[in-house]
Amino acid sequence: MPRFPLTRPNARRCAALALGATVAVAGAASIPATASANSSQIAMIQDNLSLSNPPAAFAQFRELGANAVRVIIPWSQIAPNSRSKKKPKFNATDPNAYPAAGWAPYDGLVRTAAQFGFKVDFTVTGGAPRWAEGGAIPGNDTPFFAWKPNAADYGQFMQAVGKRYDGHFTPKGQDSPLPAVRFWAIFNEPNFGEDLGPQAIKGSTVSVAPMMYRSLVNAGWKALHATGHGRDTILIGEFAARGLSGPVSRSHPQGLPGNRSQTKPLLFIRTLYCVDNSYHQLRGSAAKAVGCPTNAGASRRFRGQNPGLFNASGVSDHPYPGSGTPVNDGGKDPNFATFPDLGRFGRTFDRVNSVYGSHKHFPIYNTEYAYITHPPAAPKYVSPATAAYYINWAEYLSYKNSRVQSYMQYLLTDPPKTTGPFAGFASGLETANGSKKATFFSYRMPFYMPHTSFSRNQNVEVWGSVRPAPYATLDGFGPQQAQIQLNSGGGFKTVGTARPGKGGYFDIHMKFPSSGTVRAQWTYPSGDALLSSPNVEGQTIDSRTFKIKVQ
Repeated sequence: MPRFPLTRPNARRCAALALGATVAVAGAASIPATASANSSQIAMIQDNLSLSNPPAAFAQFRELGANAVRVIIPWSQIAPNSRSKKKPKFNATDPNAYPAAGWAPYDGLVRTAAQFGFKVDFTVTGGAPRWAEGGAIPGNDTPFFAWKPNAADYGQFMQAVGKRYDGHFTPKGQDSPLPAVRFWAIFNEPNFGEDLGPQAIKGSTVSVAPMMYRSLVNAGWKALHATGHGRDTILIGEFAARGLSGPVSRSHPQGLPGNRSQTKPLLFIRTLYCVDNSYHQLRGSAAKAVGCPTNAGASRRFRGQNPGLFNASGVSDHPYPGSGTPVNDGGKDPNFATFPDLGRFGRTFDRVNSVYGSHKHFPIYNTEYAYITHPPAAPKYVSPATAAYYINWAEYLSYKNSRVQSYMQYLLTDPPKTTGPFAGFASGLETANGSKKATFFSYRMPFYMPHTSFSRNQNVEVWGSVRPAPYATLDGFGPQQAQIQLNSGGGFKTVGTARPGKGGYFDIHMKFPSSGTVRAQWTYPSGDALLSSPNVEGQTIDSRTFKIKVQ
């Protein structure tokens, strides 16, 4: 999605180790847990509050149990004279050559993140400063778009960012180095014309954004390696999950995606790696038009010339499902990359790698995800209660997929705009006035049962997460446990105990004595320095519920 100024939401390891758990069922011996499919899933969150008031934001993020924050680094907001067509004379690789005020929000954020034990994911992206863009920008240019950005200039800016956050850099006027950032993404949504334009030319018959992104990846990759970040997590992609294609028409004089629309992500990936829709290497004029090797000899050099495309730590996607479920969002386009399409997304990268003799199977990172809710958005969006169910379902599926490395919540708080179809992209866990949605509680304590009708003697799967529990364990409160409770008519009673792992997850099998309503429950420790808000100390919290039928 498009990004907004810092005063509005950015649209677009303290790792979660989900260890084995056991459950003690009333009247039965403890039953070993099932092995987790993904024992290191990162709990990521993104919100503008992390820039405007880092201590308050991180305290709430931690009370919710997140352990990583995604942050957009907008090139044009930090670069000097960003609206001038003439590049100023300065050393663009030196962080001290940039206005200090541009760095200030990010310096404050990384220091606060280190204090709170959070991983920081920096997505270094446009908009580009005007002096680093190509000419003849059509339509309304804004500081948040990038039109034909100069890859060499982007690489110099990435060097400045890399140096500033290498763990050794002390800003002028400060007495200690900034903490190191060890998690990066190269550009944001390169298949979206409002981030990287034009997407396609000649009536949208030639897809040129992948060629530009290929150059940006090379420049960003080299810059990070040159500044001591070669062993960090470095992601490529950050793709918008959908796209459009179509011929020239009166309403679309450049065709689709044209200048500013979205290229379907899997089409983008194939062009990025210089193959056609049948995974044959492009040749001749078709290859030349998109900056690809035109003969077999040049193709043999392609892998070595593009180390970022083949050696990245992983690939990232923004698999928003719209109003659909995590397994069916109504999209039938084979070139989309929404949440139900993540398997196909991964296989596409496998195939383009194999064309060049690489057996790489990139880990997949979900780095933007949530449900816009009605209210406050238009009625076509899901209710907060439905969204609460869907985000737990999606996280369960993500946890079960060993290839998916992160689960994301995009926005803590809805933006202040409350009109229009998106209501300002109302995907937050809270409304703009701070009221908690149903998603707030389901994100804090996910709970999911894939089967809700079963026999009395059947061991059924109960999955969930006590997301804040790892902080209690880190602060010396010992192993935590969640109560699995059943209400069969006389109130909730504990029928089992699940021990969350270091990431808060539990995945257990247990028997239930009767039909009723099932939930999980946990209590924040009192006096926990890592969960120090008076709003949560000693508070007992519940998951959402499932109705079960025992036959």
